[in-house]
Amino acid sequence: MTRVTDSDTFRYQGQELDVFAHARRWKRYWASRINRWVRGNVLEIGAGSGVNTAQLQNSSVRSWRCLEPDLQLVMKLAEAVAHLSACSVSRGTITSVSECRFDSVLYIDVLEHIEADREELAAAANLLCPGGHVIVLAPAHQFLFSEFDAAIGHCRRYNKTSLRACSPPNCRLEAMFYLDCAGVFASLANRVILRQSAPTLKQIKAWDNYIVPVSRLLDPLLGYAVGKTIVGVWTRNGDRI
Repeated sequence: MTRVTDSDTFRYQGQELDVFAHARRWKRYWASRINRWVRGNVLEIGAGSGVNTAQLQNSSVRSWRCLEPDLQLVMKLAEAVAHLSACSVSRGTITSVSECRFDSVLYIDVLEHIEADREELAAAANLLCPGGHVIVLAPAHQFLFSEFDAAIGHCRRYNKTSLRACSPPNCRLEAMFYLDCAGVFASLANRVILRQSAPTLKQIKAWDNYIVPVSRLLDPLLGYAVGKTIVGVWTRNGDRI
């Protein structure tokens, strides 16, 4: 079911979602690193075209609500998740949600688009049940900020210090780590040499086929201390109900 909210004028400026949908190894990789916190009643903020929604389904999920402000993406999203049980789609932002309590609130490549990021995570924490999780996956390191970041509306990239500064009240930091250490060099090459505003499908497939498997081997050896992507997980204080 798709519910239209007041966010009728929002239009996502990026065009990269269809290309990144082909990064299947990468999506499986980061999903495997956060799945332990994705459970119960889930709220996915900025669900886009629904590719990540399908990737993150697991047996611990009871219900899933996708929230997306872009009307065109909402239509694609509704079609993409139609086969998923207990999954609904709404048009809007976090300000559209007040009546529900969730066990997991997800920001998958979304928080970097939101100027008021601290306020956003504080609002997300208010929607959590005690013991529930806010989960953020975002691009890492401001020195990698490129023409591509600017083209798709990124306000910033994060490191551990800047993401920790967004910690929502009444929550404790559960985990924070980097992914895709080898991908740092690919991102740096784009930042310094290629200076592309968008990757090609060929480049995405090359990264996914060759660089991501290397990162998957090296990341644990490096203690997840290096990478072009950062993950932060916060748990709301209090006992679960």
